[in-house]
Amino acid sequence: MHLSFFTNLYLLFTICLFSFNTFAQVHVHCGILIDGKSEKAQAEMTIIIEGNEIIEVKKGYTSPKTGITIIDLKDKTVMPGFMDMHVHLEGYFDDSYFLNKFTLNEADIAFNSVDIAKKTIMAGFTTVRDLGGTGVNVALRKAINQGKITGPRVYTSASSLAITGGHADPTNGAKRGLMPYPGPEMAVADGVDECRKAVRQQVKNGADLIKITATGGVLSVARDGHRPQFTIEEVKAIVETADD
Repeated sequence: MHLSFFTNLYLLFTICLFSFNTFAQVHVHCGILIDGKSEKAQAEMTIIIEGNEIIEVKKGYTSPKTGITIIDLKDKTVMPGFMDMHVHLEGYFDDSYFLNKFTLNEADIAFNSVDIAKKTIMAGFTTVRDLGGTGVNVALRKAINQGKITGPRVYTSASSLAITGGHADPTNGAKRGLMPYPGPEMAVADGVDECRKAVRQQVKNGADLIKITATGGVLSVARDGHRPQFTIEEVKAIVETADD
């Protein structure tokens, strides 16, 4: 079991970012432990961590010893970190969402994503699946993995695949001629061949998984969520290519 426990905001930050020596042990003294396996919460428990893995969970509190770091959470409730399977770490949907598409540079999006990533992990989410953005989400994942910034473990699709005028077409809502025609390089694909190319481009960009917008969505500008968009043949091509 990997280290992914949280308590309150500050202590979650402390545990997740603690630089563990490969051979040193860290003992977390938990006032209440919800381990996700037992039927009931357990009082006065110790989590024993070695490197970046939990090697034992035992009843009671261990005694301080040389070479062992104690994290005292006796007045806290500790539980496994949450997972969110659908996030967009590059921004929020608010009153300025559509305007931001025309006013924010890639650097603006990147700085905003750093703050969102930190807020996400401090809220207790230690693993997330980011399902569509500009590609900044890939760089964000890399920065978190390298320890440069604070954030959850990220699995990202890079950009979402869409048909022309589909849910994830980045030019939806824009004045004609204001933005270039998006093709497979920008994750907009029509027909089997373009779908294959779009998948390969996202893999090249660093995607961990492929997301498609098979219908419109609740926030679609061009279409609602009641109609199919990709054809069966296109979906098959996307799945087959992603599986290669």
